[in-house]
Amino acid sequence: MSKQESNISLKKYAEDAYLNYAMYVILDRALPNIGDGLKPVQRRILYAMSELGLDAGSKYKKSARTVGDVIGKFHPHGDSAAYEAMVLMAQDFSFKYPLVDGQGNWGSQDDPKSFAAMRYTESKLTKFAKLLIDELKAGTVDWQPNFDGSLLEPVIFPAKVPSILLNGTSGIAVGMATDISSHNINEVLDATIHVLENPKSKTKDLLKIIKGPDFSNNAKIVANSEELFEIYSTGRGGFKIQANWDKEGNDIVITSLPYQASGSKILEQIADQMLNKKVPMIVDLADEGDHQEPVRLVISLKSNRVNADDVMNHLFATTDLQKSYRFNMNLISLSGNPRVFALDELLKEWIKFRKITVTRKLENRLDQVNDRLHILDGLAIVYLNIDEVIKIIRESDEPKKELSKKFKLSDIQVNAILEIRLRQLAKLEQIKIETEQNKLSEEQSEIEKILASKSRLKTLIKNELIEIKQEFGEERKSPIIESSSAKVFSEEETIVTEPVTIVLSKAGWIRSAKGHEIDPSSLSYRGDDLLQDFCRGKSNQNTVFLASNGKAYTLSAHSLPSARGLGDPITGRISADSGIIFKSCAIGEQEDKYVVSNSAGFGYISDFASMISNKKSGRAFMKVPEGADVHKAIKYRVDHEFIVAISNIGRMLIFNIEELPFLQKGKGNKIINIPTPKFKSGEESMTHIELLAPESILRIDSGKQHMRLKFKDLQNYISTRAKRGNMLPQGYRKVDSIIEELE
Repeated sequence: MSKQESNISLKKYAEDAYLNYAMYVILDRALPNIGDGLKPVQRRILYAMSELGLDAGSKYKKSARTVGDVIGKFHPHGDSAAYEAMVLMAQDFSFKYPLVDGQGNWGSQDDPKSFAAMRYTESKLTKFAKLLIDELKAGTVDWQPNFDGSLLEPVIFPAKVPSILLNGTSGIAVGMATDISSHNINEVLDATIHVLENPKSKTKDLLKIIKGPDFSNNAKIVANSEELFEIYSTGRGGFKIQANWDKEGNDIVITSLPYQASGSKILEQIADQMLNKKVPMIVDLADEGDHQEPVRLVISLKSNRVNADDVMNHLFATTDLQKSYRFNMNLISLSGNPRVFALDELLKEWIKFRKITVTRKLENRLDQVNDRLHILDGLAIVYLNIDEVIKIIRESDEPKKELSKKFKLSDIQVNAILEIRLRQLAKLEQIKIETEQNKLSEEQSEIEKILASKSRLKTLIKNELIEIKQEFGEERKSPIIESSSAKVFSEEETIVTEPVTIVLSKAGWIRSAKGHEIDPSSLSYRGDDLLQDFCRGKSNQNTVFLASNGKAYTLSAHSLPSARGLGDPITGRISADSGIIFKSCAIGEQEDKYVVSNSAGFGYISDFASMISNKKSGRAFMKVPEGADVHKAIKYRVDHEFIVAISNIGRMLIFNIEELPFLQKGKGNKIINIPTPKFKSGEESMTHIELLAPESILRIDSGKQHMRLKFKDLQNYISTRAKRGNMLPQGYRKVDSIIEELE
């Protein structure tokens, strides 16, 4: 070869080399074949085990023996890689229908790679593996030389079932990957039979039979009908798997995990959230799994008031208790090329493979039957002419030629005759030959009928599938749900809900006390500071503080300092103008209603949501006339029908609450008439306001005197909004407080 002919550009060499490598990885390592659903290493492991006689009925042998045969005869790669592939086929949490029956430590779902070394474990084939190998020596498949040409190995197994759908697989090749989930054998075989009988079936028809993936535990599959149709009609898509759980007292008990999810990793994920106070309602974790119950994770809740559904929805969103899975039906087709299949295409292609396999098996058997009948025909001549045959054999120098010429026998028939032993010349042997001839003739006729008829071939395959279903069939284990409520907790939801009392002092110091039983006036205050206002709610709610300038400031109740101390100044947590005074606090749900007012006699009804501000600078909530003060916000109950307003000169007005408008912010309407052209400090003002139900009692405090008035005693003060009101009795015109008391 000349120098010019031997030269090749680096670019072309690299391209060719990489292409060869890519095709090798795709075809000989990563992608399974549609026929038997196996990758080459898996096929070689199962073949080596069958050659060692390790079928389901045999004794176990050391796994190292099998691995040695695999890498020494068929798969010249690392022993650890071959053993790992073997382990995978033995793990019932990895393969829905295991192909290897292992004895010893073969790993656990929590740690699949915790299996013992191959010198310690023993193995043999499962009964299910027989469905792939059973017809191997029946002329069903092609054979190829092994890596050194010293042995032959099968190119593919003559699988009796669409194994690729039953056990699924995953693999990464060069530029492509495959991810196929396991399925239920009943559903897959029923769908295969349906396609056999209805060759024009589409994926939408098959989805009435195959509900979706099915795994070896009871974890829920999260996928709606549209997602499943996309997966099976395009061959690509995705779905989620969600752990199964039950509530036992204050404990959440997880009994099944998503496919290949690790229980210890999940507990670590939850523990990390507990450490970061993301799930304060969880107080303890435990793994109580054992041999009888491999998966039993226990999550202890703080109390029975904690909503277990909400906790699990949060954990589904933040841990491996719910995992996403890809679906990509990328397989090597019968033509030898990688291709993504839709469900109907996959089953039709497999049925085509099975028809070819069964046809080859029948043709091979027909050849065997014909050969045997040919020999039996020759043997029958012996018994019809036994004396003459014996004479030729005894006297002739070339009995083979003479027998062939005399009785028109083939070489095969003559050889069979010459190998007959004397005891086989008995009359009984002649009867046996005739019986065998009749039996084989019937078989010959039946095989020829099947080979000549597509419908008979189809029926044969269908009956085989029905028998397999009867032997290996099982009900679906993985239920399918339409959607998941997985949702990460908001900051408020991570707070343990408990009753709290929020305390505001006159100097603007704030704190939070646990419970509603505490008397805020009994707390200690800094120096001459005193109680300004308090409100009762829950620790996971927002608290709104109203300032004298009409602005509303919002702080989370759980963020306030404990009432065991003196609290913190509110100005340290917000951005407020200097000199403002905080007059009131309110806490509640978004839809709660409050009556807000000021000393100028104006007010309105608003909802709590309108008071909340997300800014440190607060929000302009009430327009307050110059010199006026904001009153305490009063929570409105459904039975509140009247508003009571009292001025500083002792006038009291009561009117129906429906006369007051509902506003989100603003100045409001006049509640009681203050006859001052422009409100100024020191002049007449509205000093007290309260809400009243018809069944309630109004208590008026004036110095050391207390007056309790039922609704019937207040008729003289009832009028319409914005009136002057009537004077209170002498001695009660300097009012210190008014309180609604429930009877």
